[in-house]
Amino acid sequence: MKFDYFFTSVFTIELIFKLIVYGFVLHQGAFCRSPANLLDLFVVGISLTSFFSTSGAVSTIKILRICRVLRPLRAINRAKGLKRVIQCMIVAIKTIGNIVLVTNLLQFMYAVIGVQLFKGKFYSCSDHSKDCEADCQGYFFNYKNSDLDTPMPVKRKWENSKFNFDSVSNGMVTLFVVSTFEGWPGMLYLSIDSSAEDEGPVHDKRKIVAVFYISYLIIISFFMINIFVGFVILTFQNEGEKEYAGCGLEKNQRNCLDFALHAKPVKKYIPESRFQYKVWSIVHSQPFEYSNFTLILLNTVSLGMKFHHMPEWYSEFLDGCNLVFTAVFTIELVLKLAAFGFKIYFTDPWNVFDFFIVVGSFIDIIFSEVHISFFRLFRVGRLVKLLNKSEGIRTILWTFIKSLQALPYILLLIILLFFIYAVVGMQIFGKIALVEGTEIHRNNNFGTFGNAILLLFRCATGEAWQEIMVACNGDSTVECFHKPPQNETSTSTGCGTDFAYPYFISFVVLCSFLILNLFVAVIMDNFDYLTRDWSILGAHHLGEFINLWAEYDPAATGKIKHMDALNLLRRINPPLGFGRLCPHRKACKRLVAMNMPMNPDGTVSFNATIFSLVRTGLQIKTEGNIIECDSELRAIIRMIWKDVEPQLLDQVVPPPEILDEVTCGKYYASVLIQEQYRRYHSKKIRAAAHALAQSVAKIQLQAGLRDLHELEVEASKRRRRRRRKKRANVETESVDLPFDTTRDQIPSWQYHRQMEMEGKTKIQAPAFMNQNHVGVGIL
Repeated sequence: MKFDYFFTSVFTIELIFKLIVYGFVLHQGAFCRSPANLLDLFVVGISLTSFFSTSGAVSTIKILRICRVLRPLRAINRAKGLKRVIQCMIVAIKTIGNIVLVTNLLQFMYAVIGVQLFKGKFYSCSDHSKDCEADCQGYFFNYKNSDLDTPMPVKRKWENSKFNFDSVSNGMVTLFVVSTFEGWPGMLYLSIDSSAEDEGPVHDKRKIVAVFYISYLIIISFFMINIFVGFVILTFQNEGEKEYAGCGLEKNQRNCLDFALHAKPVKKYIPESRFQYKVWSIVHSQPFEYSNFTLILLNTVSLGMKFHHMPEWYSEFLDGCNLVFTAVFTIELVLKLAAFGFKIYFTDPWNVFDFFIVVGSFIDIIFSEVHISFFRLFRVGRLVKLLNKSEGIRTILWTFIKSLQALPYILLLIILLFFIYAVVGMQIFGKIALVEGTEIHRNNNFGTFGNAILLLFRCATGEAWQEIMVACNGDSTVECFHKPPQNETSTSTGCGTDFAYPYFISFVVLCSFLILNLFVAVIMDNFDYLTRDWSILGAHHLGEFINLWAEYDPAATGKIKHMDALNLLRRINPPLGFGRLCPHRKACKRLVAMNMPMNPDGTVSFNATIFSLVRTGLQIKTEGNIIECDSELRAIIRMIWKDVEPQLLDQVVPPPEILDEVTCGKYYASVLIQEQYRRYHSKKIRAAAHALAQSVAKIQLQAGLRDLHELEVEASKRRRRRRRKKRANVETESVDLPFDTTRDQIPSWQYHRQMEMEGKTKIQAPAFMNQNHVGVGIL
């Protein structure tokens, strides 16, 4: 109590000083114009009122002492991240106000219908053989544990259901419980068995009323609440993006740039000793990895083959398998130690994990005779080694870790919520007696802070939270640890209070429907690459660059030769790299677009290379004047990533004053120019040679044609001479034979036959020709 006085005094003095400095309410920036200051004023006022009000007439004010637990919320102003989360949550609630209103109206409508259908019909007698209140009198025998030899007389009670529709308010509470899927089958069967007002249940009296609950669950639980949750997630994500609304970068672009700015090269150990290098090559070979993966799978199968009451031979077989797997994993450990050495081996967390698993397996084998089951957990730990064998699984683990890094303020908000509700629960329900058979017992109560946290966590998971709420209400059956004093003015005889209804319902709404769904929002935000087109460059692609860079830079100096950078990028598959099938000319064009700064020794830096890959791959400030684009990008980086060092910024986005220095883009632009000139020059030479060959061929053709013409002239002259000679011979043999030009065009025998037919001369046909030949010849 003294500590409470001390803290209240300190907060009161702080409040007075702030009122003096800021003023009260009339002017801009006054104390009461800030919601956080109003919260402080409310908490301090309640604390002072509870201290100075001690009379029984104001005993209700004592309940307000629980408002002092709101003091931790004053830290919201000090933690900007937490304040941003709460602001996003408030905006989400404002955005979904219409959905909440529609949901409440539908719930009110169903509550009114429920009152009409089930008002006064959920009563029943503790003796199920009695159907009305008039008959539910006296005692009946109850046999404990169904033992007929131990009858116990029990008084009959005419009781109403804890959740009913006797009023609209009760109906809305009942329907809210049903919407959380807790206890709704019991309510359904109770409603089906209901008959008439003030009468007991009748089995399957009204099955048709099942439509009431089924339609309610479909409309409210399946649609409206899920729409509510979906809008909360979307609104939270949109509010988180508003912070970067003016930067001009999308979320995926920001994530990739963040990775490129904060990535570091990793060392790749390559031993110098010949023997050690051989062992290292064996450890790094694919057959070794595949065999190791197969052994882990077989070990997983053997661990799942145990069962209760195993035969002795079967148990010995499994123990033998465990010895074999332990020996094999020990050999793997020895090989890796020989390949890497102790210093390099223990720098890898997975190797450290393997080492502890092997050591734990030996401890398990040594202490197997004393049956210490704890060490057998190391056998199960071998299953975790599977996580390091798949690239997809490692990507999911990396994303999961990134999600955890984005959750601290949401976790802090949940911790504050649990703390406040736990302290309030201790103040209000901490005096309820622990009675076995009820929901408030030794394992489930508000007696201590730890028990209250566990109880609230159970309620957050939705496990029978409505039963706990009923066990804490203002019913007279709720007993106390100590009887209240006789002069107590309160008419309540129990330690419960009807404040349990708003307490538990508000906790379920805030925790289950709102804050826990922020986890879903953050996880969905980080795992959105699973639903995105994989051809689009994302942060999950960039790990391949780090692994391959280590092959060209084993010492992790952060620099490699520009030619090695070209080979590296051709080994990386798209969308990050160029791919093995990328033509050399196209790869050089991409390097020209990247335009990374080149050091005087011809090397390029790690961060500049991966940053340029991301920038060109996602088209970040690459259109237009390059100087203006670089200036805009530098301003954006300074605005979003304030922790980036100036040297790194100048490295990834060179300032205008150093643009005259040699860059990778300029070098490969000159290479392309030279290559283009060589191609042009060779093409020109080939064209000239082709033209020369064509001219030579033309000259040769003309010469050939001239020779042919000359030969033809000579042949024509010879033919004319022969014809003149033949005509001279004929003229000497024939008498008055006129010159006929057809003489040279037909055979001589045909010519003489024609002359004979014309009556000019008569020449005997050759002896070898018959009449048919002559006819054919004439025709």
